[in-house]
Amino acid sequence: MPETTGTSPDSTGGDLVDLAAEAYVYGYPLVCDLSMVGTSLRDGFGALTAAPLNRFAHSERLADHRTEFVSVNNDTVYSIAQLDLSGGPLRLHVPDSDGAYYVLQFVDAWTNNFAYVGRRATGTAEGEWLIVPPGWAGSVPDGVRGVVDAPTSVVTVAGRYACDGPGDLPRVRALQERLTLAPLDGRPHRTGLPAPEPGVPEELRFFEELRVWMADFPPSAADQAYQDRFQPLGLLEEGPSPYAAASPALVDALTKGLERGRARVEGVSRAGTGGGRPGSWNMDPHVFDYNLDHFGVGTIDAPQWRIADREASYLARAVAARIGLWGNHGYEAVYAQTFQDSEGRQLNGAHSYALRFPEPPPVESFWSVTMYSTPDYYLVDNPAGRYSIGDRTPGLVHADDGSLTLYLSHDRPADPARAANWLPAPAGDFRPMLRLYTPGAAVLDGGYEIPAVERVEG
Repeated sequence: MPETTGTSPDSTGGDLVDLAAEAYVYGYPLVCDLSMVGTSLRDGFGALTAAPLNRFAHSERLADHRTEFVSVNNDTVYSIAQLDLSGGPLRLHVPDSDGAYYVLQFVDAWTNNFAYVGRRATGTAEGEWLIVPPGWAGSVPDGVRGVVDAPTSVVTVAGRYACDGPGDLPRVRALQERLTLAPLDGRPHRTGLPAPEPGVPEELRFFEELRVWMADFPPSAADQAYQDRFQPLGLLEEGPSPYAAASPALVDALTKGLERGRARVEGVSRAGTGGGRPGSWNMDPHVFDYNLDHFGVGTIDAPQWRIADREASYLARAVAARIGLWGNHGYEAVYAQTFQDSEGRQLNGAHSYALRFPEPPPVESFWSVTMYSTPDYYLVDNPAGRYSIGDRTPGLVHADDGSLTLYLSHDRPADPARAANWLPAPAGDFRPMLRLYTPGAAVLDGGYEIPAVERVEG
């Protein structure tokens, strides 16, 4: 790598701040992803206990307010594994789900979704898959249904099993127990995540993590060419960290750039679509289309599922990591969110709201609306223990015309029919998310419009 002191004649002051902001947007997904990988290995999260590399951690319950994970869903039970392929391929055994919905989503270190195994992608029959590291050229054993080519040596497998409530957990748990990983040569190989250099000031930790992890988990050739621009920031330095004793000018530029980049990601994360109409839902089936280079089993390799502008894809990728880390492509599931009511006012638990569906949302699997607090996007603690509501929720009350009205409020509605359709909200600001599993054509082509949330009395 070229040597750098972190400054250059034409990359100082405001220019260097702008460059650091670009680096934050570009690198945030990698740092966010691997930080969560480390949390999974060390502490677990929510209902998932810590598990070593190359072993699944299985949730034994649906996610709730104790699950501190961005926009976690309450529709499925998770099985998540953090893979280290540096020692060679892994064999994945998938049991027969007998037609029930599940998906195993494969995510590289840069948060690119590069493969899927599950009902939509490969069916629900039992099978063996071989997950191989970058550049592997070995022989595929007999009996393997297919090969999953990983772009990076560390991979997250995010498994989701549809679960219709506590009574359905035994069926799901039986499937989880038969979901296994094993090294191809029979010997465990675990290297783990490289550690950032100690002694780097906390305010520069993000850039140190990005520097170390960018080197160990290189992206595609096109992305590597783009990231060469970050040489003046010290991000391409090998060996000792340039941030352990960085100059005051570099520290100032990096810290200001980090805040500027963070503000940009946060601003776009909260922005809506829909032509400026108050209360419009942000429902973009292409939020996770930033993967431009790696299309494996179960993905759709077509222009409509790629962001045309590579540089624009970096911001899209950062926003996706911020609001929905490890979210699926739109053809697997679509996520819609709103922050406002029909008059453009921020949704807040001080008021009561109604969300009326004249007809059910168009899906091939199922749908739900989940409640999240802001700005953390965590599930909301509530006395009813209800975190989401949808077509599988028992006891919902439909109107005579078949329509369904959901009620969003902090306090339980006094009317029994409204209480049956109640989705509890926090006392403060909130953001509901509509999830559409295996969405219909009207969702994917933009023809379906989600009703706005209306403020109501009581």
